[in-house]
Amino acid sequence: MIKIQDLKKVYGKGAKAVTALNGINLEIDGGMFGLLGPNGAGKTTLMRILAGIINPTGGSVLVEGHDIATTKGKEAVKAMLGYLPQELGLYPDLTAWQFVDYMAILKGMHDPSARKERVDEVLGLVGLADVVGRKIKGFSGGMKRRVGIAQALVSDPRILIVDEPTAGLDPEERIRFRNLLVDLAAERVVILSTHIVEDIGQTCNDLAVLSKGQILFRGSPADLMQAAEGQVWTVTTTQPRKPDNGLTVVSMLHLAEGTQYRLVGAHPPDYGDPVTTRPGLEDGYVWLMKQH
Repeated sequence: MIKIQDLKKVYGKGAKAVTALNGINLEIDGGMFGLLGPNGAGKTTLMRILAGIINPTGGSVLVEGHDIATTKGKEAVKAMLGYLPQELGLYPDLTAWQFVDYMAILKGMHDPSARKERVDEVLGLVGLADVVGRKIKGFSGGMKRRVGIAQALVSDPRILIVDEPTAGLDPEERIRFRNLLVDLAAERVVILSTHIVEDIGQTCNDLAVLSKGQILFRGSPADLMQAAEGQVWTVTTTQPRKPDNGLTVVSMLHLAEGTQYRLVGAHPPDYGDPVTTRPGLEDGYVWLMKQH
């Protein structure tokens, strides 16, 4: 459905030029797709290009055959796409219903009866049916994100792009939001851009890792985990941890018998009694980043 070829984006000119995307090649078909990478990797730039907000410096993007470099193609893509940016400008003195209704008008839904029915439907879909009359300024962070999803869904898009949707949410809201995205992916393409590995692991069966404007990995979460096979170690010790040559501490767990460290690296730590451990998705991601 989405085909990206040699996509480039450079901000500025001359000595001050910054390359945000450097030759991205990617194909996205259906279901839930994860775009994973650290802050500053170029994820938001890629999402904004797909949404038609900014233009690339080079390369091409085709969405169901529509070229976003052309005016006609960009309009066709915008008609089939819903976008929740990392920072959505909400109007705090509007109610949830008023805001989504206003966004529906901006998206060309001019029939009052049909628009009301659709606004009611999407607010119910995201779990806000009981608070549609409350002003947004009184909402929690998670509720505001759900208002954002509602406005992105109001035109019934075939492609939904969400950029860092769970950043800053409490654990319960993050789980609720992830489950909502999985449900939405049953009927459309959902592209989840995030730096939170757990969000990808819990929702996506296909992903790409982006760093410094380049794709480092493309495959399934299982493939990324497999890449770290034999490179993950656990060691429990009561002594202060020694400096680790080439090892990255992924987690620490305080136990009655001491502190258990989970480490990623090519060689085991030279203290305690290290045990080779089956890798998880975060281990695979850390190992990948260490290689680059």
